[in-house]
Amino acid sequence: MIRAKVIGAGGYGGVGIVELLASHPEARIAALVDVTDVGAPLSNLYPHLTGFCDIKIVDPADPVAKQEVDVVFTATPDGVGMKLAQEVLSSGAKLIDYSGDFRFNTAQSYAEYASRIGRETQHAAPDLLPQAVYGLAELHRGDLDSRRKIVGNPGCFAVSCILGLSPAVKHGLVEPFSVICDCKTGVSGAGKKPSAGFHYPARYDHMNVYKLAGHQHVCEIERELSLQAGGEVRVTFTAQVVPVCRGIMSCLYGQLTKDIKAEEVIGLYKDFYKGSAFVRVFDRNATIGSMHVRGTNFCNLIVDVDARTRKLRVVSHIDNLMKGQAGSALQNMNLLFGLPETTGLMRAGMYP
Repeated sequence: MIRAKVIGAGGYGGVGIVELLASHPEARIAALVDVTDVGAPLSNLYPHLTGFCDIKIVDPADPVAKQEVDVVFTATPDGVGMKLAQEVLSSGAKLIDYSGDFRFNTAQSYAEYASRIGRETQHAAPDLLPQAVYGLAELHRGDLDSRRKIVGNPGCFAVSCILGLSPAVKHGLVEPFSVICDCKTGVSGAGKKPSAGFHYPARYDHMNVYKLAGHQHVCEIERELSLQAGGEVRVTFTAQVVPVCRGIMSCLYGQLTKDIKAEEVIGLYKDFYKGSAFVRVFDRNATIGSMHVRGTNFCNLIVDVDARTRKLRVVSHIDNLMKGQAGSALQNMNLLFGLPETTGLMRAGMYP
């Protein structure tokens, strides 16, 4: 059995991976670590886990938190994983980090990202950056194997946009500076910690944009799309919060480089993702939305061509807490330990 430790277990990212590990056939939870709610069983914080995970949260200094494990999930904010990484690796464990700490392989690219979010641009463990792999399995499956020790889990918006646009830029279907990412997310994307902007009266029946000056996920979106295109790709990105709990819908647009029918584009997308169990491609007639990926690791893509304006139009749906976070993390764990990447993840979700 794969022994797993979750750091930041009390947050939404932590409980998300616990939900998955609790029913995983090849893994068990060895320790739940956090700096708040120490001593409380996780099921006290999240009663739906009663009988599934009643393990108590321990402080980072507790001996239970120091025991040997095979994999550590750091469901923590930026700046935490990079400080813990060397200790994790020295213990023989693998690290899957939820933040932006290991999404970039050079100190320079990390500094660009850090400046976007107003953090110190100096990485705490720059020597480890070249060892990390970007954990979007659909694009980097070949790099996610037992040799790897560090995975930088992708950002939720990034997952939605990169999966929605990669086949198009790979095949040169869109002008590389014409791409628009119009993205809406549920309130859970802001995390568990309360704030005035997410107080119920402030959030109910209210939609707004945020970080128009530059969203941090743009760095990884442009990097990954540029790698697929073999040249620079830039995107216009707008993030919006809508009054739902979970889910991301990204409406993605690009100016077509040639006349091509929607059916041909759909064929290219299906071929691109033919080995990816969690990406499903639909045509414009599909009556699907965010509800149809809720609680799952799937990404549903509606692929279309607007012949009148000669634009590609892709609508990408994911669950921000699953494919955008814990689901991708477990998918990465499966690959690191030589398991089928679908292990513990093939679920249909719930409807309605």
